[in-house]
Amino acid sequence: MAITTKKPPIKETVGAQYICFDQSEDGEYSGEYSEEVECTEVVKSVTVTENAENTDVYSSGIVYDTDSSVSSTDIEVEVIAFPAETLAKMRGDTVDEGGLILSGGKGIRPFFAYGKVVKLKKGKIRLEWYPKCRLAENTDETKTREESFSEQTDTITIKAYAFNDNEDIKAMVDSSSSAFPAGLTEEKFFGKPILTKEDLTSAVSGS
Repeated sequence: MAITTKKPPIKETVGAQYICFDQSEDGEYSGEYSEEVECTEVVKSVTVTENAENTDVYSSGIVYDTDSSVSSTDIEVEVIAFPAETLAKMRGDTVDEGGLILSGGKGIRPFFAYGKVVKLKKGKIRLEWYPKCRLAENTDETKTREESFSEQTDTITIKAYAFNDNEDIKAMVDSSSSAFPAGLTEEKFFGKPILTKEDLTSAVSGS
């Protein structure tokens, strides 16, 4: 039996983030998205945590099997800035035509697709879409200015849910994989949320 030694590229930095809102007006997830995808390069760090449930199945006094499932995924994003209108929409706030934002009420927080980029060594890249997300919480901390510049960051916490019958939560590609589609770029992948292999084929062709 042959032994194959592999040396996968290590992470180098986080890249841009992408947001595309679900078009449903009643707060339910529809899987139909806005034509506009927002890209911002404000990310300091991203921490992804799966909320997994493991249940042991016992028989004859032993663990016969273990059932594992992931109910949702928490995405904690540290940012140096964030578009005010986008955050207000994610929070379900009311924004009137005069620019007044009414926040903290009974507004419905909409679903949206969240995308992120992980840049790897040797020019490789990992592109990820979380098609069904909602804002869980956000922080807003401001400090006084001192003699030397100090970064002030906020944290956006997003909860990603299963978006299809198979209970998948994320759709991703990795350019270090031999199966990475030829001709696929970051711009094409994030042109619209990717949910299926047909969506990916369409993204590669630019259609």
